[in-house]
Amino acid sequence: MKFRRKQRENVDINLASLIDVVFILLLFFVVTTTFTRQTELRVDLPEAVSGSPAEDQEVKQLDIAISAEGVFSVNNQVLEKNDLNTLMDALQKESGGDTQLPLSISADGKTQHQAVITAMDAAGKLGFSHLRMSTVEAAGQP
Repeated sequence: MKFRRKQRENVDINLASLIDVVFILLLFFVVTTTFTRQTELRVDLPEAVSGSPAEDQEVKQLDIAISAEGVFSVNNQVLEKNDLNTLMDALQKESGGDTQLPLSISADGKTQHQAVITAMDAAGKLGFSHLRMSTVEAAGQP
């Protein structure tokens, strides 16, 4: 006796709804994600009426940023300790021993004067001669 076999039906999985769900999840994560840069310090520069515009930024330069709390960073790398030796080591490492590089000090307007003097002292001890203090232009002249 011969039995007739039924043909198997092709089983298809509809992926359209799965793709929609994955796309919605992707959009959710992109919209809700926050991007922060933890290596930067927030510095509100002091105002000055006189000054000169910044030089060409294509030349390699060093930048010391000092926050209002006195935290130092060299080229956007926050230093672990806020003392003279740590700052000198970081400047030496970033400059590679080249003391002819321009050095810019960007101190917050509310920074203690001692922190700025420490940065200038570190630059002087290492022999940097091209030193610049960063400010913003004052709104009105007195």
